[in-house]
Amino acid sequence: MTAGRILPTLAKRGDPLASPEQQLEVLHGVRLPRTFGAALASASLFPLRPTALEVLQLNLGKRCNQTCRHCHVDAGPDRVEIMPHEVVERCLAVVEGTDIPTVDITGGAPELHPAFREIVRRARAAGKHVMDRCNLTVLLLPNYADLVGFLAEHRVEVVCSLPHYRRRQTDTQRGEGVFEESIEALRRLNAAGYGDPDSGLILDLVMNPVGAFLPGNQAALERDWKAQLARSHGIRFNRLFTITNMPLARYLEWLQESGNLAAYLERLVQAFNPAAAAAVMCRTTLSVGWDGRLHDCDFNQMLELGTAEGAPQTIFDFDLPALQRRAIRVGPHCFGCTAGAGSSCGGATA
Repeated sequence: MTAGRILPTLAKRGDPLASPEQQLEVLHGVRLPRTFGAALASASLFPLRPTALEVLQLNLGKRCNQTCRHCHVDAGPDRVEIMPHEVVERCLAVVEGTDIPTVDITGGAPELHPAFREIVRRARAAGKHVMDRCNLTVLLLPNYADLVGFLAEHRVEVVCSLPHYRRRQTDTQRGEGVFEESIEALRRLNAAGYGDPDSGLILDLVMNPVGAFLPGNQAALERDWKAQLARSHGIRFNRLFTITNMPLARYLEWLQESGNLAAYLERLVQAFNPAAAAAVMCRTTLSVGWDGRLHDCDFNQMLELGTAEGAPQTIFDFDLPALQRRAIRVGPHCFGCTAGAGSSCGGATA
């Protein structure tokens, strides 16, 4: 059983911020020094367009065994949205019929989807690099005891969320006891060869700041995390990714309740980095929502911002040349990906 409090999601509580439209209204209601479009124009990047489609990111749904305070998906045990069979099949047809090299599987807890293993098997059989975005504690659930072995067998890159290498910071964000369960899951991954530089089994950790500030230098933090986790717990991993908390869903709720919203958004605007903007993940990634709709990134997906008018709108309309020509939709939340060293599903971008 997963430790910690299982808090109700925004959707379960009927909170207005469960609505993407309400989130957008809140974000657009904060007066900022400039728009994201203007920031891009100052860097000669507007309109923002794709470079090459390197990653097909599949969001398998909002079901999760945890309810984290910073979750931009508003995922949790009380969410029922999962990708239907016909959408899974169409995604796999695209995976098998194109030369997109990487399949990035996310959620919620994507491992809870009934088709998770089939997606992994077929994507690997098609020669794709497969990434699993894992919350760690799902690996301890009774019905998933063999999941670590399955991931290792198929040489899946495991990208694990861990807010901090200290118990207090992690449990503050994820619930009492989650840190200890996360450490146990990491030990199991290490026992299977993950994190061993000679095994080829890649184990990455993802950290989000606990608070209303930007992450520190990724390289320096990685050195610190490797030393601390090895010394205190005997844990090894390959890379640390730093991700800026996005002002969406439950983190947006916290920013409002704590009185940090305007200051945090302005901090993101002031930290705009043209080099980070040039390397944002939406230029190389296409996000497929649980319902099959296409989005420029996972964050746009949560705001229900589909692809631009004239571009394919669902996975059933998938047309690679047309998607490569589209303009990427942007908004105030995009400053989260371009602040400081930048932020993406692969960590810092600049």
